[in-house]
Amino acid sequence: MKVNPQTFAEVRTPIYILEEQKLRSNLTLISRVAAAADVEIILAFKAYALWKTFPIFKEYIHATTASSLFEARLGFEEFGEPTHTFSPAYTENEIEAIARCSSHLSFNSFSQFSRFKDTARKANPTVSLGLRVNPEYSEVGTDLYNPCAPGTRFGVTADRLPARLPREIEGFHCHCHCESGADVFERTLAHIESRFAGWFSQLKWINFGGGHLMTRKDYDVDLLVRLLNGFHARYPHLHVILEPGSAFGWQTGPLVAQVVDVVEDHDIRTAILNVSFTCHMPDCLEMPYMPTVRGAEITADGAPGSYRLGGNSCLSGDFMGSWKFDHELEIGENIIFEDMLHYTTVKTNMFNGISLPAIGLLHEDGNLEVLKQFTYEDYKNRMD
Repeated sequence: MKVNPQTFAEVRTPIYILEEQKLRSNLTLISRVAAAADVEIILAFKAYALWKTFPIFKEYIHATTASSLFEARLGFEEFGEPTHTFSPAYTENEIEAIARCSSHLSFNSFSQFSRFKDTARKANPTVSLGLRVNPEYSEVGTDLYNPCAPGTRFGVTADRLPARLPREIEGFHCHCHCESGADVFERTLAHIESRFAGWFSQLKWINFGGGHLMTRKDYDVDLLVRLLNGFHARYPHLHVILEPGSAFGWQTGPLVAQVVDVVEDHDIRTAILNVSFTCHMPDCLEMPYMPTVRGAEITADGAPGSYRLGGNSCLSGDFMGSWKFDHELEIGENIIFEDMLHYTTVKTNMFNGISLPAIGLLHEDGNLEVLKQFTYEDYKNRMD
């Protein structure tokens, strides 16, 4: 059906809407960076895994990155290419299947490498093995998302590497960003080189991980390209890989919800919605951060004319607030949460038996195609 992309007035039930034009704009920029910097940029499923849109992605990129057997299968079977895979802990019952689905397989520790390298190579003789390293430097401000925080369980520090790497290790995987700018990568790269450059001559590739938010408006794309080209000049034999997640889905579409009730306590009005923060927008509570709501501005709790926005689960803290609208909210009207395609559809859950929002694709001609609607059967099957 045709919809108004400003109000989505035709939409009367919760739905994530991916806007094809915005997605293609991101993909165009990402593919341009990959060509200009002579690097491989791949899609990280941990942020975005809507496989029904893979035909669009395959026009621009050629690989994906996985962190589990199911993600590896998704890339291998649905995207149609073996994945670049990293997991903190592979297991005996999954390592063979993961290896068969992977072109690159990075280990989190030498103990994991020693335990599974032969099994992985036997299952897939062409797989390229790597090791995750920890540069002990990150500018991620929230420890929940900081892979280099003291006591981290991710990666091997330089002081624990032997002068000569095992011959099977062909690459380093290093992830230490979260929605970061090119200036952060510039400082991080200096730390990576200062600690690990001594081993680069023994490698074939290096993966600088995710968190490179190159599609954000204020991101310095030219600086990123210069940094990567400079790295190539210093280490021309290394194949460079980036695996952002948010950059692909950044600002590509909203979550459309509806007001189902308005309640008040201690002068705080709450508009209860038919979506849940804990179920459908968990990063808002985990990070935490205040999402952008179309047509509203953030204000203080209890400010005149303001509303908290409350979810429909029984969790007491399932709310965010407060926002001021230019009118009194009415039952049934749409509330539009901006930028809700990355780290949402991959993290949703059915806590409290709450149904998931549908998933839709807004085509460039203005037609909204519903890709998936969720039913009681989806909930029941999760409980099997």
